[in-house]
Amino acid sequence: MQCGHAAEGCRAGRSTRRLRCSCSGLADLGRLILILREFLYVDTDKVRGMLAQLNGGITEEERQANKNDKRTEAGLKSLGMYTQGWSEESYIQKSLGDALFQILEETLDSQELLRDLSSELSDPDFWYSDNFREEVPPGTLVRVTAMGSLFDARYAASLLASFGTTYSGLQDLGILEGVLDKKSPTKQQGSRNTSVASHIDQPEDLIPEFGPVRQPVGPDIDAKFLRSVVKIARGMFTPGLHLNLSPANNDQLIVGARLQEGRQFLDSETEILFARYGVGKQLWTLVGSIGHYARPEDELPPKDPGLVNDDKQVVRARFADYVNSFMRYIGSLGFADIPKYPSFSVVPLAVYRSVPRLTPAELMKVSSLSYPENQ
Repeated sequence: MQCGHAAEGCRAGRSTRRLRCSCSGLADLGRLILILREFLYVDTDKVRGMLAQLNGGITEEERQANKNDKRTEAGLKSLGMYTQGWSEESYIQKSLGDALFQILEETLDSQELLRDLSSELSDPDFWYSDNFREEVPPGTLVRVTAMGSLFDARYAASLLASFGTTYSGLQDLGILEGVLDKKSPTKQQGSRNTSVASHIDQPEDLIPEFGPVRQPVGPDIDAKFLRSVVKIARGMFTPGLHLNLSPANNDQLIVGARLQEGRQFLDSETEILFARYGVGKQLWTLVGSIGHYARPEDELPPKDPGLVNDDKQVVRARFADYVNSFMRYIGSLGFADIPKYPSFSVVPLAVYRSVPRLTPAELMKVSSLSYPENQ
């Protein structure tokens, strides 16, 4: 098994396990490296279910008890006896709830049920090879460590609305110049005999009207421009947090994962999450199962398969296949939250980044600063 740790010198996002690696001087097969994870997401229910299948149950808690008794006796039994006793009892209780994923990852590694694709996916040719999809079919448990970014259309709408509100306020105060259109967007009026459909608020409605922000290059930024950006983001990405990894440093070769809300560690508000992790790329480790692969034929418009039979009855299965093929085609054009060939999706078990550890050279430097020789 290839380690796939070139990006971090064999120290990227791994648990305590035996690394069979020849790079960075790790010739010892039994060398153990402790990795401290900073979790972004853990699907605890799936982790528990998978671990229970592997181990025949889950140990949620360990308890160790030690008890020591001492007894001293004096006197004659016929005349009376003096007895004194001492008892000492201690308990050690440890919860394993937060360590379940680490236990699962180590178990999958030891049983060779988890395949690390980090190194292989860094080669663009590997994405187009037939062996890739044959050797790693949907459902395979994989681990990918690569540069990636987070995206949420709701955060984009909130941020752009805040920008528009701030810029509009500065224009009102005369701090910034601009032609401010005070007219609100026109709404369709219904006649007396026609009921007007209730307006459903959308994220782009939070963006106020403000004058254009002149740009030296590209279009000027105004309320209409920002609303259009939010509409596109909302249409292309369903609401929620998305993780896009690019192991080959190519925006056409993406490993996508949708992080479901309500799971462990993913409990912060969207604004807080992006304030912590930002919107730029950084090194993430994704562990999960292959969801599905995009196919080259998805880029062809679907043909009418004949939705009715000879008896003029709709064939339900045929109709469902037709609609699915049409959605895959829309996804291949980039208009749906579906991977585009040759990209693929992963059903996430966990997403984390490893806490950097000091190298021996760095430890020696810190030691020399803390304890100078001539002190």
